Amino acid sequence: MALVPYVENSLPLLAKLHNSTSHFHFAERDIRLSQDWKTHGVAAVVWDAAVVLCLYLEMGLVELKGKKTIELGAGTGLVGIVAVLLGAKVTITDRKQALDLLASNVKANIPAHLEGSAVVSELSWGEGLDSYPAGGFQLVLGADIIYLEDTFAQLLQTLDHLCSDTTLVLLACKIRYERDTNFLRKLQHHFTVEEVHYDAERDIRIYKARKLLPPKDL
Repeated sequence: MALVPYVENSLPLLAKLHNSTSHFHFAERDIRLSQDWKTHGVAAVVWDAAVVLCLYLEMGLVELKGKKTIELGAGTGLVGIVAVLLGAKVTITDRKQALDLLASNVKANIPAHLEGSAVVSELSWGEGLDSYPAGGFQLVLGADIIYLEDTFAQLLQTLDHLCSDTTLVLLACKIRYERDTNFLRKLQHHFTVEEVHYDAERDIRIYKARKLLPPKDL
């Protein structure tokens, strides 16, 4: 997830992002997350897309138990934490600058008996991908990671590396600009893409994607 500088006079709508903590209740557990907008910007606060993706996971429409999962651009770690609480084995990733806060939140919210199911790891999209098994994940999660056009090529490269044709990708996002729609069009060159959920209150959409099989030789 990209980092942006802190802006003192943000819109009142964003006031909740300046709180030092956020509180949630998912998977029958209270979750308390530290936030640090002033230092790390967007990577250090909880966005609505993460909340909606967690609500979707709680619906039970996706099998999570034992699934080898990776979260991209995890930020404060809410989605990855909830996925672990629901039974997945999750590698929770973000850029180096965000890892201290992310690791602290994961440690504070994962119970001892599930500690082995959560790994915090550095991942800058498009870099060092050989550290992650090609096609080695059954589920890829991303909340509000489609917003910075300069990162789209690297994100596509990363998804292509991490996914096999059986991997399920779930992306939660708010469509703010035409570039966001353009990313989904580019994704369709390599993945089937389908909108599976819309939260009208928060204006958040969840897309399901699966990697296309390469064409067979004639």
